[in-house]
Amino acid sequence: MSEVLIKEVESKMLTTVNHLVDDFSTIRTGRANPSLVDKLTVEYYGTKTPMQQLASISVPDPKLLVIQPFDKSALEEIEKSIMNADIGLNPTNDGEVIRIPIPPLSEERRKELTKVASKASEEAKVSIRTHRRFGIDEISKLKDDHSADAIKRLETQVQDLTNSFVIKIDELLSVKQNELLEV
Repeated sequence: MSEVLIKEVESKMLTTVNHLVDDFSTIRTGRANPSLVDKLTVEYYGTKTPMQQLASISVPDPKLLVIQPFDKSALEEIEKSIMNADIGLNPTNDGEVIRIPIPPLSEERRKELTKVASKASEEAKVSIRTHRRFGIDEISKLKDDHSADAIKRLETQVQDLTNSFVIKIDELLSVKQNELLEV
């Protein structure tokens, strides 16, 4: 029972870190990356549809994204979705594909994006601590069935997991900030 609990807490913490990695992938760095737009939703025949289901997204060069819709009638809706997403990109539509030039980031915008990344990492740390609290609460329910030493060992395992995941989040943030501040 106790090992299952530790695995469950670890799994929840890993999910949090994976979510942070996904969040970081949507923060623009000045290089073209399909993840900038693939999570956007497009109004397609009255339904919000993910971009990746409507079009292929390619990166022909580091400063350009090309979106080629599978259905040409979705071209205008895709373009509208990108413009409304407030991600600082201006698509151009030539009737066949949508080209999105990736402009260089200003110093001010780079600093704003590092703050966004920092906020996302802090939210991830809060989530990790919430999972730790869950684990400690579940361990305290086992006090009747386990010795005090076993309970303390389990609590230490949960705290060690928490510390390792917080360190991982800090490392991810550092990499993302360096990527954002790189000119």
